[in-house]
Amino acid sequence: MHQAAAIITYLSPGLRFFHEGQFEGRKARVSPHLVRKPDEPLNRELSSFYERLRSVLRHPLTRQGTWRLLECAPAWDGNWTWDCFIAWSWEGGDGSRVLIAVNYAANQAQCFVRWPFLELGGRTARLTDLIGSAQYDRGGAELLSRGLYLDLPPWGGHVFSVTLASSGS
Repeated sequence: MHQAAAIITYLSPGLRFFHEGQFEGRKARVSPHLVRKPDEPLNRELSSFYERLRSVLRHPLTRQGTWRLLECAPAWDGNWTWDCFIAWSWEGGDGSRVLIAVNYAANQAQCFVRWPFLELGGRTARLTDLIGSAQYDRGGAELLSRGLYLDLPPWGGHVFSVTLASSGS
């Protein structure tokens, strides 16, 4: 849940505040007047996550780009889990694009995210997860007609860099 909340908080518009020890997974909150804190073990998974998230935040796109909330739709009739998703995009003047989607629920969820990048048209889009290891090539016609299909575990998320796939793909 922590990582899903961090993706939503830090990749949305506005100020980004981090607390001391957050990147290491510290749990004890210490008054700055004490000038000492308890030893806590490093949470390597959380530290690695924040390293990847901060690399995304260093990109000017997430500070100066155009933010857009995206619509999510049911993956099939009767599937209520589409409502567990929060999705948005950032677009830069240089053509850079990022699509972010989070399943902010304690259950597996599926949806179609309505495709916001109409200029890609019928070309193939390459989606590379900047905080995970996923990489997908998706046809532009399918993305424009149905959207991007997502099936995420509880509290799962993607931060996709969206580019045109090379012609050899």
